[in-house]
Amino acid sequence: MSKIDLAAGALPRRTAVRKWLLAALTTLTVALAGTWALLPASAQAEGGFTIDGTQLIDANGNPFIMRGSTHPDVWFQNEFDSIAEMSEFGANTVRVVLGSGERNWGVSTPERVAAIVAECKAQRVICVLENHDTTGYGEQEGAASLDQSVDFWEGLYDVLAGEEEYILVNIGNEPIGNTDAAQWTDATIAAIERMRSIGFEHTLVVDAPNWGQDWQYVMRDTAPEVAAADEDANTLFSIHMYGVFTDPQSVVDYFDAFEAMGLPLIVGEYGDAFGDQPVPWDTIQAEAEARGIGWIAWSYSGNSDSRLDQVLNFDPAQITGWGERVFHSENGVANTAERASVFGEDPDDPTTPDDPTTPDDPTTEPPEGDCTAEIAIVSDWGSGWQANVSVTADQDALSGWTLNWTWPGNQTVQSHWNTELSSSGASVTAGDVGWNGSIASGQTREVFGFIGTGTAAAPQVTCVGS
Repeated sequence: MSKIDLAAGALPRRTAVRKWLLAALTTLTVALAGTWALLPASAQAEGGFTIDGTQLIDANGNPFIMRGSTHPDVWFQNEFDSIAEMSEFGANTVRVVLGSGERNWGVSTPERVAAIVAECKAQRVICVLENHDTTGYGEQEGAASLDQSVDFWEGLYDVLAGEEEYILVNIGNEPIGNTDAAQWTDATIAAIERMRSIGFEHTLVVDAPNWGQDWQYVMRDTAPEVAAADEDANTLFSIHMYGVFTDPQSVVDYFDAFEAMGLPLIVGEYGDAFGDQPVPWDTIQAEAEARGIGWIAWSYSGNSDSRLDQVLNFDPAQITGWGERVFHSENGVANTAERASVFGEDPDDPTTPDDPTTPDDPTTEPPEGDCTAEIAIVSDWGSGWQANVSVTADQDALSGWTLNWTWPGNQTVQSHWNTELSSSGASVTAGDVGWNGSIASGQTREVFGFIGTGTAAAPQVTCVGS
């Protein structure tokens, strides 16, 4: 949906696909779903999210089930706090609306996208980034094609490369309207192939045609062919459930179809109503919970039809009835969402056991240990750059650490995640946040990251452990 159309979505790109496999698709469409699901791990992207049958798997090898909402960033760039607010409600996923410039709502620049990625990581939520300009292509005047959308993603490659643990790329929102919906299959395959040829190793999310609702079943019927076209076997299908899905049985039947094919599916958007038609949101949530299917509700705030707002005026204190259903219902976010394991233990989780050693207990206080640390620059887009910081316990195990460094020039830290960080002039001090302080003897652990300004630099770091 968009703030005008009430529809948002995602799009896929291209990777090099084996020609013999494409030829086999004419006779093995359904069978290929099983073949794709059984591809060895070496054929799948490493270091980030992957697909195993119907399940999305995180970088640590653990299943990850999306539970979250949507932040309409390209339309409301002054509402950046929404990501933190959704995380506070318990969301483990935030879908972020971007723009590639074909429509009138603006362009999401590399600098803006880098800031979004950093904020999602700081708030411990997985980001699903989507290009909204593709919405209704072929029917909506001015909409971008999937190929144009891949151009947009190519311009963001330097920002997103290396973020496969934290980011999924939703290639284009609702990329085909109701006019010639069958074009979706070839366009989506081409987009996936091209994305892979560019070098994207992320999980790619592809939205259905028919404005995301697939009422002609193009995505459902050709999903095995599209899945087989991804040389990384790492494509996730997304259905949007609104007016086409007013009958609970229609939800069950669609979920059943993908389950039978052994292909991964999420509900990339849904509401509790579409105009005056009720949508069986409770069936969507209950069936998704029973089957391990992820969902992302539309949308946090800012809709032209406020009935789709989960909070009014981007104010979390003004939660709506729809917001209550998303965040607080029996199968809603608060009761079913689990953080991605790449973020480690949740420091705010009351079930996380306390450290048995305390500063007030001299008999159990851990010994002070030696440590070293290193800043590694992982991306540089000219006006900004991203670095990850690792700590090594050289001798004794660590239960905490403090780092200090001095910038060689005019560098600053614009934003950071998983650390308590402060600056005074060129001097920077960073410390652990509890859950990431423990490092075994001889172990090296990547502990936090930051976005820097100025010329990218990796100065020598002093590490003090405890």
